[in-house]
Amino acid sequence: MQRRQFVHSLAGGLAMPAESSAVIGATAVPAAAAATEDEALAYASASELQAQMANGTLSAERLVRACLANIEAIDRNGPQLRSIIELNADALPLAAALDVERRDKGPRGPLHGLPVLIKDNIATADRMQTTAGSLALMGAQAPRDAHLVARLRAAGAVILGKTNLSEWANIRSTRSTSGWSARGGLTRNPYALDRNTSGSSAGSAAAVAAGLAPLAVGTETDGSIVSPASICGLVGFKPTLGLVSRDGVVPIAHNQDTPGPMARSVAEAALLLGVLAGPDARDAATRKAPSNVNYVLQLDANALRGARLGVVRSAFSGNDRIDPIYERALELLQARGAVLVDPVALPPPERYAESELTVLLYELKANLDAYLAEFGQGSAVRTLADVIAFNEQHRFREMPHFSQELLVRAQALGGLKSRAYLDALANNLRWSRREGIDLALRKHRLDALVAPTGGPAWLTDTINGDHHGAGFSTPAAVAGYPHLTVPAGYVNGLPLGLSFVGTAWSDARVLSLGHAYEQASRHWREQSFPATLQIEA
Repeated sequence: MQRRQFVHSLAGGLAMPAESSAVIGATAVPAAAAATEDEALAYASASELQAQMANGTLSAERLVRACLANIEAIDRNGPQLRSIIELNADALPLAAALDVERRDKGPRGPLHGLPVLIKDNIATADRMQTTAGSLALMGAQAPRDAHLVARLRAAGAVILGKTNLSEWANIRSTRSTSGWSARGGLTRNPYALDRNTSGSSAGSAAAVAAGLAPLAVGTETDGSIVSPASICGLVGFKPTLGLVSRDGVVPIAHNQDTPGPMARSVAEAALLLGVLAGPDARDAATRKAPSNVNYVLQLDANALRGARLGVVRSAFSGNDRIDPIYERALELLQARGAVLVDPVALPPPERYAESELTVLLYELKANLDAYLAEFGQGSAVRTLADVIAFNEQHRFREMPHFSQELLVRAQALGGLKSRAYLDALANNLRWSRREGIDLALRKHRLDALVAPTGGPAWLTDTINGDHHGAGFSTPAAVAGYPHLTVPAGYVNGLPLGLSFVGTAWSDARVLSLGHAYEQASRHWREQSFPATLQIEA
């Protein structure tokens, strides 16, 4: 079944207005026509939607109704992506109020009236839950919005809902199934429903790829934005650590956690980043963050001319079906004027694989306890120890597929003054920054590194857990440096992403390089939600 059949099958359903009609501006249209328009709006860009609202042919309320209808048809029914864990019951009245404001005062900015989905580990002081996918946090009442949510609201965005995720952002078990949470179930991949979405921002990626909303916010500790974005054929951007505040975000590790935008184009990701980014007194890492930067204006379709890019050959898979796609991407970069330094070496991941996990677990215990003390009110838990006990008590619902050995290991550790923690952190920064990315960029006079983001989506396996191949997320994640993934092509219909990585605070340059590649390649495509891959014999 194609997308339009899903949407038309639910015309006049719960997401439609009364009397089976929808409103565009002041014009009522029949439900069947509304369903057709819902489909047309599904993949419209943020700039196209904003232009329609500016000229009066579309209202924010109508746009939100279209998103709700598409969610009902595709996320709740049809292919049942399960990408959205909860809808904002106030989205329609908020959109209507923003329409009135536009009419009376004009728009607040380029996000005015646009629906945005946020990951269910980002706190909102409204009727929605913030649970990180865990039943343990059901009932928690956020005392205030996360900093980034407050910025979205101030910019006039409509928080449409919360997206599903890998529970606890994939820090619970070494044998997890990405995209699964006890609260939301399993998020399914729009490119092949039996394939994994990767994690942990699985729902944000799947929802935007399926056209359920134009923009979404994910979070990353190591790969949780760029990997699901790559696997779902999207643009995903992990900014420099501290560019976007982590206040109000369920934490893992303060030396690696960051929210970031997920969208269908670099321009849309840059648009969203411009609203998310800025200093916050509650997050010391943001003290150097520039504010009020227009990242869209800094995009340059000719940015590749003369740019020096280092090719990280060690990130290539050796798969003769996949590597040629990336070789063509490199050829395109050269054709657009880039100078490739090929290869460029980075320290092998083994240099800091163990120390990375050590830092994550030490910081998880300290950070989560602090978060729960403020944002856990009303839930059954206040500490990591409470979470572990809750999971054991509710094992049938919380741990039907995998356990919580990483949480248990974190709980057994000491504080952040422990020698083991400090040594691990120093090792991480040495091999990821000083003798890693920064050394490579300086030695070869590079603007950025390029590499495959990772492989294609794997078959979901709830018995053995994830079995993805190599990826390129770890160097930038451990260093806290910007990492952009852009669609690079397809293998058997499954997307692959190309990564651009720079040094600290080079976010605008990295986005511009990726934008120039995207404008030359144009690999993004709409979805038809096949149950499985149709592989030719």
